[in-house]
Amino acid sequence: MTTPHPSPVGVVIATRNRSALLAAALRRLLALPERPEILVVDNASTDDTRALIARDFPRVRVLALPFNQGALARNHGARALNTPYVAFSDDDSWWAPGALGTAARLFEDHPRLGLIAARTLVGPTADPDPLNDVLADSPLGRVADLPGTQVLGFLACASVVRRRAYLDVGGFHRVLFFGGEETLLAYDLAARGWGVSHCPDVVALHHPAPGPRTGRPAVQRRNELLTAWLRRPLPHALARTCALAAEARHDEHARRALCGALARLPAALRARRPLPPQVERAARLTEGAAA
Repeated sequence: MTTPHPSPVGVVIATRNRSALLAAALRRLLALPERPEILVVDNASTDDTRALIARDFPRVRVLALPFNQGALARNHGARALNTPYVAFSDDDSWWAPGALGTAARLFEDHPRLGLIAARTLVGPTADPDPLNDVLADSPLGRVADLPGTQVLGFLACASVVRRRAYLDVGGFHRVLFFGGEETLLAYDLAARGWGVSHCPDVVALHHPAPGPRTGRPAVQRRNELLTAWLRRPLPHALARTCALAAEARHDEHARRALCGALARLPAALRARRPLPPQVERAARLTEGAAA
């Protein structure tokens, strides 16, 4: 019998206390024809996550963190894998059959490609995520040495990275912890010359649990402001801060976002590294199109 070649794409899943959802995602990932190596990075779960994986999914590796590190769990996972490409899933998402093989071919054909922003289908009816159209219509357009449209945003659980590029820029940033962390990574990849492209032939499937995520709007707005202080010109960061402060007078989410950003601002200022001019122009063009 011929032994199948190992997949050049490994899968990293960051999880915390959602063992039932994780089990459903693992069953689908293990059924993929590419047979990728799967690494679960457990953000210090207190439920039966680790016992469940050991019992029901012996093919799956586990990296157990001593405390919750948010999006940084993906950094630990990427460092622990040896595959040239890393696909990120959440515990409520997985990849369509053939998607990871397509991603590997795109990386091999385009040496500057650092990150693929996939097309995302949501729920049992596979509805297109509204973000798909936003990415496809990016004002940054296409260039000859990259597949798909250039973008400066993506959905983390629907992204595949060139491991070398991802580690080159340090992965997801520790100041943000979790929530809306993707834009900063896209900025950092572009600043180092790596391409970030929306490739709709690479398909991710996302089945989020119903109901709102408590606190998520405030965290995302906090991280939008911190991203401005980390990478954007000072007038831009100051204007964003003033706008959020004005909203905070009458909006609870804005108030929580501002307080959270101010608490992390000293760390953001220590890590501040403004974007090179060409990436700043691209960021402004992207923001203008969104507005």
